Amino acid sequence: MQKLMVTNNPVLLSFVEALLNESGIPYMIADQHISITEGSIGLFPRRVMVDNEDLDAARRLLKLADIDVAYD
Repeated sequence: MQKLMVTNNPVLLSFVEALLNESGIPYMIADQHISITEGSIGLFPRRVMVDNEDLDAARRLLKLADIDVAYD
């Protein structure tokens, strides 16, 4: 799996999840359970991970949705 994006914005995360679901692109949210250790203050960003073969399609999807993501 490859990192598609990183955010600690719950609204953006929810929107990206909806886009990926609607497009049929499988994904995983990494670090979403770290809030237990941080006290649910949103300090640690969540990583949206997609399969290697879906990375280009997922990036195009975010670009079409006008979501600006810096890629490493």
